[in-house]
Amino acid sequence: MSKQARLVLSAVSLLGAAALLIALPYVVGVNWEEIVTEFGRLSTMEIALLTLLWLAGLSAYTFVLTSSLPGLTHRHAFMLNAVGSAVSNLLPFGGAAGVAVTFAMARGWGHRNAAIAVSTLVTGVWNVLSRLLLPAVGIAALLIAGELPDRRLAAMAAFAAGALVGIVGLLVLALRSEVAARAVDRWLRGVVLRLPLRLRGLTSRVDGAMLDMRNKTVGVLRGGWQGLTAGMAAYLLLQALLLKGCLCAVAAEIGLAEVVAVFAINRMLTTAVITPSGAGISETGTAALLVHFGVPAAPAATATILYCFYTYAIEIPAGGLAWAGWSLRSRLKKSGPSSPSWTLVKK
Repeated sequence: MSKQARLVLSAVSLLGAAALLIALPYVVGVNWEEIVTEFGRLSTMEIALLTLLWLAGLSAYTFVLTSSLPGLTHRHAFMLNAVGSAVSNLLPFGGAAGVAVTFAMARGWGHRNAAIAVSTLVTGVWNVLSRLLLPAVGIAALLIAGELPDRRLAAMAAFAAGALVGIVGLLVLALRSEVAARAVDRWLRGVVLRLPLRLRGLTSRVDGAMLDMRNKTVGVLRGGWQGLTAGMAAYLLLQALLLKGCLCAVAAEIGLAEVVAVFAINRMLTTAVITPSGAGISETGTAALLVHFGVPAAPAATATILYCFYTYAIEIPAGGLAWAGWSLRSRLKKSGPSSPSWTLVKK
């Protein structure tokens, strides 16, 4: 795809996200005047507490990055996360561009390409595992709260949750055991061989994929899986608390189980690639689900937009500032030996 085509696609995608966000109140049956009125009731203390929760979540994610890239400081990890999130929030399929930015910044701090590649792979796996687990957690919360009264639906939901947990367990086992990794490779190959003939070209990509991934990451996982897991769990918990805080700020009463379910759906919808980070799509689905759980339309839309501000909009200028700071220090480093410089990571 040419650069011009990518620019056009990005512009169309951003316009689509903006259109969905503008239309969000009307989807749930309110107008922007009511939303503005709800925002006007927010106190300075509430905004400060929500901002602290947002910063705490970003800080928690630094443990994921520092555990996957030995020698990376938490300050540098914070910058990497901020810049990567900003890129993803601006571009459809922004993950590839975010990886390129990560390589550029981490190399500037003295990290080697191989270590950066392994870090990217490991954090990607942990993000996928968390996305697989979130729906299971949300479904379990609804079952416990009795929000799925139909027995057949409850049974299907329980089965889906169990299957997702099983998949996650299989992946974790494969990453920890070479024997398990070989078994998963054989299973994947068997699945591919059952596909229609025109799709069997996938065999070359699947064959040995799990074992190759394990061989590349086993060193990092052996010493860093605890930090990766704890950091990811803390990050997701703080993001869920941020959603709860946004709901409380607009006086939206909703049970804990429903908050967990809404959070799980919101995070899943952010994977939609039609718009950057699923912007507009995740918010529309979130507001509609809140209304379904009994939250009045105006508070539901206001809380959703407020949450979008902290999980999407504010990340763009924050990432821009982090990138500007990194670029400035890089120029100062190159200008002469007397200029301030980053400390290189010892290898």
